[in-house]
Amino acid sequence: MKEAEHQENAITASDLRKTFADIVAVDSISFSVKIGEIFGLLGPNGAGKTTTARMLTGVMRPDGGAAAIFGHDIVSDPIRAKQRCGVVPETANAYTDLSAWQNLMLMGELYGVPKHYAEERANTLLSALGLLERKDQLVQGFSKGMKQRLILAMALLHEPDLIFLDEPTSGLDVQSNHLITGMLRELHESGTTIFLTTHNMEEANRLCNRVAIMRKGKIAAIDSPERLKMAIERLHTIEVSFDPAGTDDNLASLQGIESARREGDKWMITTEDVDSTIRAICAFGAEHQLKIEVLRTLAPTLDEVFLRVTEGGTV
Repeated sequence: MKEAEHQENAITASDLRKTFADIVAVDSISFSVKIGEIFGLLGPNGAGKTTTARMLTGVMRPDGGAAAIFGHDIVSDPIRAKQRCGVVPETANAYTDLSAWQNLMLMGELYGVPKHYAEERANTLLSALGLLERKDQLVQGFSKGMKQRLILAMALLHEPDLIFLDEPTSGLDVQSNHLITGMLRELHESGTTIFLTTHNMEEANRLCNRVAIMRKGKIAAIDSPERLKMAIERLHTIEVSFDPAGTDDNLASLQGIESARREGDKWMITTEDVDSTIRAICAFGAEHQLKIEVLRTLAPTLDEVFLRVTEGGTV
């Protein structure tokens, strides 16, 4: 790996590979994560996302290829690579028989953070994540959302330059989800690099600068969410609803409409010619004395990209 690459990338992976018996979990993938970006690794269960993250964080040793964190090889220089990282696993791994405060102080000791600064930093993080009033309570009494917020605080105590998060908001309550995503935005604004694995397409779309979609151990697509969405070859979708509803069943027979289906009180129409179809819809409404309540075109979504790629298509 070139020195210039290390200077501009937080993560550089080249032909990274991992097998379990006769199963190839990660199949010689190469990618880089730029310093300061939020990078999302997406894919269905079994695609190789978590295995990739575990290799990068030193939990698993790769069977082939190489990877570096800020220029430090994850195999030959693992300590220096790990020192600049924070890790938030999908399953909370705080000590449940300790309080939130004790967990944070332990983390400070492990990373060599001076006690006075660890205490100051812990207070700041617990306050920001809504846990300050519960800091002296045992973690065993915390909800899943509270445990996940604590794990994030523990991962951030030593102010890492890079943070790995594996499904950080999966199954969480609204408050915890909001607090965690808010914290991730603040970290991004301050220059922290974030590596995120997630099934949540909306979360990836809102947070990530770039995403990679994995399928069967390989990276099938990688780019910004917007570029991936715009690369889909597809019919355009128009959403329309009328008042009164229920008197528009002949809508699907209009010329130029490829398909039309009801979703609640709305019609979802696909067409190759948006302009002509909108004109036909307006004329249909006027002819049948129907008031148009909603009429809009829908942009492609990251969900569609994900489904196209993971089902074997291309973008």
